[in-house]
Amino acid sequence: MSDASDPLPRTREDTEAHLRSILATVPDAMVVIDENAQILSFSAAAEKIFGYAESEVLGKNVNLLMPAPDRERHDGYLLSYLRTGERKIIGIGRLTNARRRDGNTFPIELLIGEAWLGERRIFTGFIRDLTERLETETRLRDLQSELTHVRRVSEMSTLATSIAHEINQPLTAIANYCEGARLLLERLPPSDDGENLDSMLEATAAQVLRAGEIVRRLRDFMSHGRTTYKPENLPRLVTEANALALVGTREHGIEVEIDLDPSGSTVLADRIQIQQVLVNLIRNAIDAMIGSVRRHLRIDSRRDGDLVTVSVADTGSGLDPVVAANLFQPFITSKQSGMGVGLSICRTIVEAHRGRIWFDAVEGGGTVFKFTLPVAE
Repeated sequence: MSDASDPLPRTREDTEAHLRSILATVPDAMVVIDENAQILSFSAAAEKIFGYAESEVLGKNVNLLMPAPDRERHDGYLLSYLRTGERKIIGIGRLTNARRRDGNTFPIELLIGEAWLGERRIFTGFIRDLTERLETETRLRDLQSELTHVRRVSEMSTLATSIAHEINQPLTAIANYCEGARLLLERLPPSDDGENLDSMLEATAAQVLRAGEIVRRLRDFMSHGRTTYKPENLPRLVTEANALALVGTREHGIEVEIDLDPSGSTVLADRIQIQQVLVNLIRNAIDAMIGSVRRHLRIDSRRDGDLVTVSVADTGSGLDPVVAANLFQPFITSKQSGMGVGLSICRTIVEAHRGRIWFDAVEGGGTVFKFTLPVAE
């Protein structure tokens, strides 16, 4: 018999009840599965996040909670680990996506742990819904970006004033020298070599070089520095960019499908720049589907030789032919509040990666944007 002063339960029933009371208060979702990927436990936070009651998912495959392509591949990943013991996810936190009961996809942070209960191995997944956190981070980044933009505009204003002053002097000198040369030519006989004329033309050339140096400094100031290209994991780039782009879209009910060619999973790229391209294309696709009945976003990749073609397709209303004709030109946009520079920047980035970007109409409605990246062997 347990002591009445002992705060810990002693019986198995009491222990289980005690653990359940703890799990009910844990803010992060917890899902326990066995070696067959069947759900053994589903915490109260998991019920809230995914929209399932524990009784509905017990004994079912955990891929129920995953969007494509993880849903189809999860069992294979688990079998591979059980066979090889090679850890790719277990014990390593990662940013990925999950699927609610209503089919909506949302970003999560996932940490998987492994444990043994006697001779039985179980896996516990700790899941944190990143929707609100990423929304907050996005707002902070937008604010930071706006502040940076204001600062840079101020710097450019100051620089422009200085340039106007600096470049005006050599250009004025050029004009004066040229005018002097013209007047001198009018007075000199055709046979005169005109040493003074040579001297003035030489000085003119020097001032032109000075003006060119000022322009070069402006170009260096405007440049973003050297871009570093290195082997990057394309599925990771797509997953992280998709998770970020989906922030704030829960109410739109976007259905996401991802199908990436494993033979082109490593590309030569600048991670930040390519994610910028992906986020821009995904958000454009989402915006295009806001008024559509069917809102299906598909991201896929296909390898062709030394290149991988990445596609982002939507089921929106398609592009206006007038806008489509010059879509990648600066300040061309179909959005009322858009600046029209996003796709122009995407083209610049892709072409800097020795690739190209284009778009096609989707049969049945919608648009697919495609761009290529070099494969990193």
